[in-house]
Amino acid sequence: METVLFLAHTEADGTLSKAALEALTAARALGGTVIAGLVGASAGPAAERTLAVCGPEFAVPRYATDAAAAEALIRASGAPIVIAPGVSRWARVLPGVAHRLGGRADTHITQVKPDGGRITVSRWFYRQRIEAELERPQRPWVILIEPGCYEPYAGPLQGSIETVAPPQVECRTKVEGVQAPKADEQTIRPDAKLLFVAGAGWTKKQRDGAEHIEEAEKLILGFLKATQASLGSSKSLVDLSGEGQKVLPFLTHLNQVGQTGATPRHPKGLATCCHGEEPHVVGWRFIRERRAVNLDPNCGWARGKADVVYVADAFEVMAKVNELLNA
Repeated sequence: METVLFLAHTEADGTLSKAALEALTAARALGGTVIAGLVGASAGPAAERTLAVCGPEFAVPRYATDAAAAEALIRASGAPIVIAPGVSRWARVLPGVAHRLGGRADTHITQVKPDGGRITVSRWFYRQRIEAELERPQRPWVILIEPGCYEPYAGPLQGSIETVAPPQVECRTKVEGVQAPKADEQTIRPDAKLLFVAGAGWTKKQRDGAEHIEEAEKLILGFLKATQASLGSSKSLVDLSGEGQKVLPFLTHLNQVGQTGATPRHPKGLATCCHGEEPHVVGWRFIRERRAVNLDPNCGWARGKADVVYVADAFEVMAKVNELLNA
């Protein structure tokens, strides 16, 4: 089996993220010799042999420094196969690095496996409807593993560390700092155990013939704050603003889940006020346990698409859930 380079960036404290540990599991699953290549302010051992490009200039994402570090690590390792986590930092850098080295890169890979001396990878096409197996003769072959497809590596992280000097690069971009919303204001949490999806029913007229946008906002944000769940939305809900209708102000197209949105991989999911047709279910394909709340017993979720369907008013259900959580 060919030598594999596990390529990752370290966190501020020098440790590996959950997505990186998942990629390490994928690299070890191939059965060959694994070399770790780490980029960051500092690094610890991640394999029997660890190559590291460290320094303050590598602590932050930046194309010039990240590409130079990745190229140096791949050349120093001599590995024909490169496994990296499919996070935004690497997704925008590694295809360009593969081109520099005369190789190829594949993103959104869900599985890698040895096949009689060859290596094949799996990924989804056509809005997660078609799964294909691929192999490439070009080397180096850079493979970015989609987060959530492997269990994080839980074995010992020990071995020797070798420092690799990256090529000199001229940086025209200076990172002054990071602006991010407060933790309580963040609604997209990829590592959350629960995905809460809100449908357009939250903004429609309720039993009393009136809309309750403010109450819906209070219920949804209260649930997210109490559970630290990740928030998803149907396309119809995020599109309402373009139709001149009242909307939930904290929802954007980044929250969209489904055929034209994201396909997250949370252990559990709860859909509320969604009809559960095919465009929605595509986004739920990798949710392990699905539940839904809907007043319509014949909604799409009830037709074998959810494990449990609660036929009830979502306003009443979520008000009671929030009451129990706060207690």
